[in-house]
Amino acid sequence: MSRVFLIVLDGVGIGELPDAAKYGDVGSNSLANTAKAVGGLDLPVLQSLGLGNIAPIPGVSPVARAEGAYGKMAEASAGKDTITGHWEMAGIIQESPLSVYPEGFPDEVITEFEQAIGRRVLGNIPASGTQIINDLGAEHMKTGYPIVYTSADSVFQIAAHEEVVSLNDLYRFCGIARKMLSGEYKVGRVIARPFIGVPGSFTRTANRKDFSLESPEETILDRLVKTGVRTIGVGKIEDIFSNRGLSESYHTTNNRETMEKTLELVKTDDQLPTFAFINCIDFDMVYGHRNDAPGYARALAEIDRNLARLFPALKEQDVVMITGDHGCDPTTPSTDHSREYVPLLVSGAQVKKNVNLGIRKTFADLSATVAQIFDLTGWKKGTGFYKQIF
Repeated sequence: MSRVFLIVLDGVGIGELPDAAKYGDVGSNSLANTAKAVGGLDLPVLQSLGLGNIAPIPGVSPVARAEGAYGKMAEASAGKDTITGHWEMAGIIQESPLSVYPEGFPDEVITEFEQAIGRRVLGNIPASGTQIINDLGAEHMKTGYPIVYTSADSVFQIAAHEEVVSLNDLYRFCGIARKMLSGEYKVGRVIARPFIGVPGSFTRTANRKDFSLESPEETILDRLVKTGVRTIGVGKIEDIFSNRGLSESYHTTNNRETMEKTLELVKTDDQLPTFAFINCIDFDMVYGHRNDAPGYARALAEIDRNLARLFPALKEQDVVMITGDHGCDPTTPSTDHSREYVPLLVSGAQVKKNVNLGIRKTFADLSATVAQIFDLTGWKKGTGFYKQIF
């Protein structure tokens, strides 16, 4: 195969994992619960690929002959974070979850951070990003103090009004926090959360930037780029992998931009061996965390329409893999990620039709299969399904 396009629908899960109770996620099913909430989904392309064959989803019936291979994957790593999910797809299984701070960060962390940036901070609590800027945005504008908050995920988030704290300063603050939070108090991501507007009407902007913990082991991206494969990150992949293992990066801010860039890459005439790692963020960032089931459903329909444009443009040896990194069920009381299986769909002109890949024990099976496709030797992370689909 000459080109592989791995499309991650960030926050799209397909039912609770057996250990969901440990994470407070019993009953979570991002796809099925969203479908129930909106009276059924209409996803003809995903349905043709076998999405409805994986698990019951109102509106997405099983098909007699799927246009590719289908199954679902369990997360072997502890946790349900974006970093954890993407790292596992790339071959890193974490036995211990990244640290979380359900009561806010320790005083010593905040004091050191305040001293380093030369100003106090507001907040230091777990909170919804939209709610905390509504609660503290006016005080932030008066004082210039950035707003620090966290969530059920391993994150240190810094919110600031773009007219009060410049983006350069906000990113600098995040860089300082990233260095601080890589040892004893390490977190998966430090996230810049800029916003605009006036009290009572604040809006987060597209200038979000993630500063991720660097992966502790070699990833499939690292191995591919060393062997001359063109590796491309689209969306926030460059942030997730700290720009490591990527030949090219295209930072996009929403699903529409991401899929347009993916279509552009598919239409290029080059025949270089290529692995494109693509993240579609809206399910998580815009809809899941805000419990917006109708918006989540619309985003799924938009992806489906874009896939209808993408598949006819594929070349003979192209392969498309579609999956998720965790759940983010918009119908549950929680606004956090949910511990779920994720769907797995694989298609392309040379991919066998109607293959049931079953339940994969780890997301790392993707890395193993990619290694097989590009004929990499010595990759021992995950179990590849190459022989099942070709």
